[in-house]
Amino acid sequence: MNQNSTDQFFKSPVLGHPAGLFVLFFTEMWERFSFYGMRSLLILFLTTSAVDGGWEWTRENASALFGSYVGLVYLSTMLGGYFADKIIGFRWAIVLGATLMTLGHASMAIETHFSIYLGLVLLVFGNGFFKPNMTSIISEMYKDRPEKKDGAYTLFYMGVNAGAFFGILLCGYLGEKVGWSYGFGLAGIFMFFEPCSFGCLKTFLAILV
Repeated sequence: MNQNSTDQFFKSPVLGHPAGLFVLFFTEMWERFSFYGMRSLLILFLTTSAVDGGWEWTRENASALFGSYVGLVYLSTMLGGYFADKIIGFRWAIVLGATLMTLGHASMAIETHFSIYLGLVLLVFGNGFFKPNMTSIISEMYKDRPEKKDGAYTLFYMGVNAGAFFGILLCGYLGEKVGWSYGFGLAGIFMFFEPCSFGCLKTFLAILV
C-alpha cells in the first residue's frame, strides 16, 4: 500500500467514516460556537446604552460595522487559502487561525474601544486561515472514496449547525443577562477546545502533508 494513501484513514472506521472526521466535527463545532456566539452579541453591545455597558451607537452605524466585519471574514478566506496552498500548508493554517481567533475573543472580552477593534481584526484573519482549510482536509481524506464524500460533509455540517445554535443561545444569554464580557469571554473559552481537538487530528494530517 502506498504510504501516503488515504486508505490509512479507514483502518479503524467509525460509522463507516474515519475517526478523524469526528475530530473535525468537534473542532468545527467549537469554532462555529465562538463565531456565531460573538456575532449574536456585537450589534446588541454596540447599540446598548452606556448605562448598561454598551457604546450607544445608532443601529445604522452598528450594522455598518457588523456588515464590514462579516464581509471581511469571508473575503479573508482567499488570503488564508493562498497561504495554506503556497506557503505554510493547511495544517499550520488551521493552527494559526485558531490561535488568532482565540486571541481575538480574549481581546473583545476586555471591552475597551481598542480591544474590541483589535479583536475584530484578529477574528477576521483567524477565520480566513481557519475556515477554508477545514473543508480542504475532508476533501483530501476522501479523495480516493468520492462515494462517501457527501455523507462526510453532511456529518461535518451537523457540527457547524450545532455550534452555531448553542453559540447564539449561550453567548447571547450571558451577554444580555450577566455581562457583555462574559458573553464575549465564553466564545473565547470554547476556542481553547480547538487546539485539543486539532491535536488529536495531527496523526491523520501527517499523512497528507
